[in-house]
Amino acid sequence: MRPSHLLLAVLVAAVWGVNFTVIEIGLDHFPPLLFSALRFLVAAVPAVFLVGRPKVAWKWIVAVGLVLGVAKFGLLFIGMDVGMPAGLSSLVLQIQAVFTALIAFVALGERPTRWGVVGMAVALAGIAVAAVDEGASGPLGAFALVLVAAACWGASNVLTRKAAPPDALNFMVWVSTVPVLPLLALSLLTEGVDRDMEALRSLDWQGAGTVLYVAWVTTVFGFGVWGWLLRRHPASTVAPFSLLVPVFGMSAAALFLGETVTPLRWCAAVLLVAGVALTSLAPRGRKPGGVSGARGEGVREPEGTGGVREPEGGDRVGELEGADGVREPGGG
Repeated sequence: MRPSHLLLAVLVAAVWGVNFTVIEIGLDHFPPLLFSALRFLVAAVPAVFLVGRPKVAWKWIVAVGLVLGVAKFGLLFIGMDVGMPAGLSSLVLQIQAVFTALIAFVALGERPTRWGVVGMAVALAGIAVAAVDEGASGPLGAFALVLVAAACWGASNVLTRKAAPPDALNFMVWVSTVPVLPLLALSLLTEGVDRDMEALRSLDWQGAGTVLYVAWVTTVFGFGVWGWLLRRHPASTVAPFSLLVPVFGMSAAALFLGETVTPLRWCAAVLLVAGVALTSLAPRGRKPGGVSGARGEGVREPEGTGGVREPEGGDRVGELEGADGVREPGGG
């Protein structure tokens, strides 16, 4: 990888990691579901008029839009709004790699390798340590919401693999059109018209900046550059950079929000990142009958932050999409 390409990969990981801090700031200006709806609205318009027609069937766009956009991001934003720290959120969401492997095993018949199983166990140990740390200092309910959001991310990753979009940016822009109305409806029902209108009437430059960052910088720029890199390099070269997302996420939260990184949280980070690395980068298991799940189906695996990996020279690709960013790798 050229130095300039390496720097771009690190930049995308940083963008996706910082995104969690930006979300935390944005939640001071908007109710969580309204904020999420605005994020997808601004990500979709005007980009949807520039990326061309959808390149996969609408059933996949709608399915991913509902599971990723409404369920995953709705739960993430609510979890952070009710007390889940930004830095810890950026870390816990990476367990999506384990959920992806488990759902792929159930839905696609892909058997994890021995190292993949070890990675899952290590990552789950990291989640247990993080839960102990959060239980001592914050609400476990918020922690659980972000954990369920990670499971929804894993489900959307498997759906994305089945869709096998040839263009990651085109796919994510069209996916962004789906959650807008459901999230707005949920916001009106649960957060109230008065609260939503007050947030819009009091919109200032900081609030607008958070929406622009999570929509254009994290989604359009982040996934555009990530897809561009994956078209030029094997996924095994690009994918490890998504493991930097929680590093940047926790660092940005400590720097800008004053979040304390406890020794237990550092321990959880080491375990979780190591486990996700083993789970994500281990050779993919085979389906019954000796056919590789990824190769046999001709699908593309998501990167660690939720994005879509494209093939390079026939290599099996193997997330983030972050971030938030539609990796959000990273999610958030």
